[in-house]
Amino acid sequence: MPRPLRVAIVGAGPAGIYAADALLKSEVAADPGVSIDLFERMPAPFGLIRYGVAPDHPRIKGIITALQQVLDKPQIRLFGNVDYPTDISLDDLRAFYDAVIFSTGAMADRDLSIPGIDLDGSYGAADFVSWYDGHPDVPRTWPLQAEKVAVLGVGNVALDVARILAKTADELLPTEIPPNVYDGLKANKAVEIHVFGRRGPAQAKFSPMELRELDHSPNIEVVVDPEDIDYDEGSIETRRGNKQADMVAKTLENWAIRDVGDRPHKLFLHFFESPAEILGEDGRVVGLRTERTALDGTGNVKGTGEFKDWDVTAVYRAVGYLSEKLPKLPWDIETGTIPDEGGRVIEEGGTHLQSTYVTGWIRRGPVGLIGHTKGDANETVANLLDDYANSRLHTPASPEPEAVDAFLAEREVRFTTWEGWYKLDAAERALGEPQSRERVKIVEREDMLRESGA
Repeated sequence: MPRPLRVAIVGAGPAGIYAADALLKSEVAADPGVSIDLFERMPAPFGLIRYGVAPDHPRIKGIITALQQVLDKPQIRLFGNVDYPTDISLDDLRAFYDAVIFSTGAMADRDLSIPGIDLDGSYGAADFVSWYDGHPDVPRTWPLQAEKVAVLGVGNVALDVARILAKTADELLPTEIPPNVYDGLKANKAVEIHVFGRRGPAQAKFSPMELRELDHSPNIEVVVDPEDIDYDEGSIETRRGNKQADMVAKTLENWAIRDVGDRPHKLFLHFFESPAEILGEDGRVVGLRTERTALDGTGNVKGTGEFKDWDVTAVYRAVGYLSEKLPKLPWDIETGTIPDEGGRVIEEGGTHLQSTYVTGWIRRGPVGLIGHTKGDANETVANLLDDYANSRLHTPASPEPEAVDAFLAEREVRFTTWEGWYKLDAAERALGEPQSRERVKIVEREDMLRESGA
């Protein structure tokens, strides 16, 4: 009797779980069956949803409910707190599995090459997000002394950063933020947040709902300069062909024509301002210099040579996430992704690295919403199954599931399980209960391991 197809998935965020789901829904799952192990370097699963989505977005965090239903399936095991390649290498994985899918996502900040970027007071948005989301591997404190702050970028991450900086700690207290984050935000001195975009309102990458949410806070006055509402032929085309872009532009137009109210914290959305230099004195940020840009007819912009200095003492760059290079795998340094064709990992010279696949942001870069990784996963899994059907996968030396447990035990790797997640989940909910909060996130890795029973 043929044994089940054994697949390892490295990364237990949405992309990895969607790949597991696609495998479970395949014909192969019925006969001869599939056996899937997810390896995750964090003690808890769910990746970007747990450590990348702002705490005041419970609607997006609700995706966890659907992902849990996948991980509840008996064909799936979770190995948390297992790091690739420190705890388990590609060669190790090949000894146990017919195929390996990498879905490690993107958590670092993309570089922005302007003078002053390394000054004290200049931060990457990803680092700040990790702090307020209670990531165990970042410092427990964050410097929030600046009264006036700049955020560079016009995507949803920039909005998240600006919103968290502009809200009060008490506004965020009903969420899952841990005590150290609440204490940090309580000391936050920011009362003026400036968000800068190089192009115009039609090119902003905000999602309409995220943008509108800015205005829901009783403490945040959103301000848009009427002079920044400008469109060329390319911008008008964008609005005609993209409903979301049109909705964003309409919201910005409405804000630009209204009177400025008296909510205590001001959040300015600036367009046609390209960051040119972060200004410093004695190694610290004392301002931001931008160059005014103008539309060129296509929706792109060109510099006008007109510069302006902004009085800010902290700058956050939210210009995109970057994936981490994975050992033993090919790498495209320009895009920060693993080269692939249809999810098959491609080596230099164009050959498929046998039995090795990729999905999610590590495959196509950190663009799109969480749900977009579903299509990626389906394509990758379809090609993996095609390789399986045509005997193109390699044969592992030790395909039995218990061989993995024995290997990790021998290496003395302290790992968490899916059952352990339920224990951690219960512990976090118990922490929130006395305060009528859904949960309070546990931050320390050691505490997470202990509560998970590892």
